Amino acid sequence: MRVLFVANVDFSLLHFILPLMRGARARGHEVLAACAEGPLLELVRAEGFTVLPVPLSRSLSPPANWRALRALRRLMREARPDLVHAHFPISGLLARLAARMEGVPRTAYTVHGFLFNQPGPLWRRGLSLVVEWLGGRLTDTFLTVSEEEAGDARRLRIHRRATAALNGRDPLRFHPDAGARAAVRAELGLGAEEVVITAVSRLVRHKGYPELLRAVEAVPGATLCVVGERLSTDHGGNVEPDFERAERTLGRRLRRLGYRHDTERVLAASDIFCLPSHFEGLPMSVIEAMLTGLPVVATDISGPREQVAAGETGLLVPPGTVEPLAAALNRLAGDAGLRGRMGEAARARALALYDERVVVARTLDLLGL
Repeated sequence: MRVLFVANVDFSLLHFILPLMRGARARGHEVLAACAEGPLLELVRAEGFTVLPVPLSRSLSPPANWRALRALRRLMREARPDLVHAHFPISGLLARLAARMEGVPRTAYTVHGFLFNQPGPLWRRGLSLVVEWLGGRLTDTFLTVSEEEAGDARRLRIHRRATAALNGRDPLRFHPDAGARAAVRAELGLGAEEVVITAVSRLVRHKGYPELLRAVEAVPGATLCVVGERLSTDHGGNVEPDFERAERTLGRRLRRLGYRHDTERVLAASDIFCLPSHFEGLPMSVIEAMLTGLPVVATDISGPREQVAAGETGLLVPPGTVEPLAAALNRLAGDAGLRGRMGEAARARALALYDERVVVARTLDLLGL
């Protein structure tokens, strides 16, 4: 079978779709991908995959989306895929529409987080719901990465057979590693007993950085390592003023590490993982941290509350707040035994639920591959 995977930008294809592409190829299928051009695609192409550039964008611009739709139709007319598996709201809708217009036999879609669950103006949330509802009419196999959003899709009649496939990461890559812990701490000039809190995500407002940076001010002795960058396609408020203020306040207790390909080593060097988002699907970074044996402090929102067993593998706090977040971080920073117990439980839970091999196999079975 010839399968076309469609993502919006190179970051998404590399971090979210590539494991599925590997799995489909291993089952003997011909795999193609379509995505906006970007430097991270070279890592995908280096594995022998054909990635076709399409001018997709994370924008509501009608001219931009019209150009993308035309390009997708042309690509599908030439490639003649048997299945189109689309991802993310705008690229997902355009890919499914193009597939229907070009007579592709089957379409599938994976939700990585419904935008109507994201805080924001009512009109934007309503528009997102309409987009998802229309897209559902064009979809044969409708998947989500969380159980809660599969329930949302069925309840709101977006798709009556919506099924949670979940997310997964490779436990052979993400695991406790004493050697990496010592090496990274030496590289960053961190003491062996220094409590390290790590956050891994894009640098956007809805990941909760303004709250996290202020909360760390109230966790004396702890160092915050931030891994990630803001993508050129990201929208929303600029968090640079928050980081500039924190750099003046925290000094060496704040380490901005930028985008890294060795997040598993940074996590192994950490003591606590924190992701105080306002909106998520089922964050990969939380799975990575759990597999590494870290307790997780996250917000009580769709996705993280499904991953974190509160009080057992980590702590949940209300989104958009500073004091409860600081209290949770202080509780873990001051109790190495609690960190160890929660970290062990987190790894066991992640191995049971989020092993990439199991998740990819389940997803491919649901796709009929």
